[in-house]
Amino acid sequence: MEEVVIVGAGIAGLATAVALDKVGVRALVLERAEGLRATGTAIALFPNAWHALAALGVSDKLASIYEPFFKGYVTDVKTKATQEVRYDASKGSGDEQRVVHRKVLLEVLAEELPPNTIRFSSKLTSIETQVEQGSSVCILALEDGTIIKSKVVIGCDGVHSRIARWLGLGTPVDSGRSGIRGLAVYPQGHGLNHELRQFGDVSKRAGFMPLNNKEIFWFFVCKAPPKDIGADMGGDPNLQRREVADNLAKDFPPLYLDIVGHSDLSTVTWAPLMFRYPWDVILGNLTRANITVAGDAMHPMTPDLGQGGCLALEDAVVLGRHIRSSISKWGELETRDISSTLERYMRERRWRAAMLITASFLSGWVQQDGSSWRTRFLRDIFYKFLLVRVLSASRYNCGKLC
Repeated sequence: MEEVVIVGAGIAGLATAVALDKVGVRALVLERAEGLRATGTAIALFPNAWHALAALGVSDKLASIYEPFFKGYVTDVKTKATQEVRYDASKGSGDEQRVVHRKVLLEVLAEELPPNTIRFSSKLTSIETQVEQGSSVCILALEDGTIIKSKVVIGCDGVHSRIARWLGLGTPVDSGRSGIRGLAVYPQGHGLNHELRQFGDVSKRAGFMPLNNKEIFWFFVCKAPPKDIGADMGGDPNLQRREVADNLAKDFPPLYLDIVGHSDLSTVTWAPLMFRYPWDVILGNLTRANITVAGDAMHPMTPDLGQGGCLALEDAVVLGRHIRSSISKWGELETRDISSTLERYMRERRWRAAMLITASFLSGWVQQDGSSWRTRFLRDIFYKFLLVRVLSASRYNCGKLC
């Protein structure tokens, strides 16, 4: 019997476990993989993420490793015109943004947890609820035959969440675009400034951001190509990298192609860009009885604003704060009102999640879709005036745990 079971040891799952531990609730995290997974290579963390990490007590560990960035450049591949984009923050303001290794973020969160909190190689096969002594209890069956009972279950199991399906949420939809990411390594140093660089062409967008003086995170996003880069190439990262450098991005600047060429092949990944319709988040069943979702299981979105992981960290803090209200004076999790507790959590998260899903999708469309003069004009306006306003949503503070 467990107090809380969290399904998935990604950013949302580990952050939620840390939040619950901070308020005095022990959680068991089930992860189907054999260890922490680092798919995605790197992640941009904006001010809202740093506020959440501060509430979790780990922001200093990461901020001491990674340097913030304050500006970037966007170049039109066809015209070579370049615009400067300034991010509305000053050094030491607390509204900084950094790009960090995803695996380092996971490791920092995992280090905050008590021993044996994470159970690896634990694949969920079924979930059901039943009433015991007047309270709803979740029963989870694992592939190895283990049966676990829990007062609360939180689905943090990603875009294709089994918990989200159990709740009846609609299946995430394909945006019609796909993305390839990787990490370039320069053992002798790359010598580039710590700035975000992006390049745009008709239905294509690419960019890179140094993580430190030897590693650079890069990405390439395009409309789904005629052949499925992920499947038709058998998942071979070398073929995927060559497809970007030799075909899809062949007209992009030599600097970008050189960075792609320096990729550590173990970091190259391809994936379709999925999202959940915002009205599913507003109107759907995000919680039922003592089961709910967080992170990508609730609000998968395109990466155009870099808010997927940031929002997952917010979810963790908000959920931890609400569950804290259900702890008895004896330190036990009361199940009588847990359903209303989870409903309050969802009321706080629904509209913000739906807004950011919509903003991310529209941001991607403006930055990448179409080549008419109207679309190019709108893109210029977006980078000059609208992007900073859109990113103002990233200065949101989800509050403290206690």
